[in-house]
Amino acid sequence: MRLPLVLIAATAIVAVPVVAQQAMQKPGSLNPALVTGGTYTADAAHSLIGWRVDHLGFNDYFGIFGDVAGTLTLDPKKPNAARVEVTIPVSKVTTASTGLTGHLLRAGKDGGKPDFFGPTPADAKFVSTSVTTQGQRAKITGNLTLNGVTRPVVLDAAFSGAGIGMNKKETVGFHATATIKRSEFGIGYAIPMVSDAVNLDVTAAFEK
Repeated sequence: MRLPLVLIAATAIVAVPVVAQQAMQKPGSLNPALVTGGTYTADAAHSLIGWRVDHLGFNDYFGIFGDVAGTLTLDPKKPNAARVEVTIPVSKVTTASTGLTGHLLRAGKDGGKPDFFGPTPADAKFVSTSVTTQGQRAKITGNLTLNGVTRPVVLDAAFSGAGIGMNKKETVGFHATATIKRSEFGIGYAIPMVSDAVNLDVTAAFEK
């Protein structure tokens, strides 16, 4: 029995994208054996730091810092010797509200202290001081400098992928979380109506 030509053509049309889809694979893998030692540079276009605060007890509000710069130095044979140093341009903070973004970067009234960061905030910086690994997770302790104040912060980090990225470079990725108190960095506006606790959600890729 011969299939009608129309049926054969229709089957081919459906099959081609399926085959193509099966052939495509994500370059990143959860296989830690793909990680090689050396110094990696932050992929600024794909590294983000999300922040979340409780707003009046009704809901959470969140925003993003991007354009992260910095380096990660690691040796798979000595994971606890890893070092990370990143800089975050606070002046590029992004929220869904134009008004709120403007408020975050607004000068203080009558030359007084700004409610948040002010119009020309210095970049924030995180420099690790120790790393303790357990499997594919790690506690990264370091110093966070924000708003002119330096405080210790602990990141709960997890390995999220390694491989050759779109730029044809060896790439490693991580996801991390932490909680800081903004009052400890001199940002006390509207506490407790807007929470003192700020939850950080970090997604970072580094290229070699």
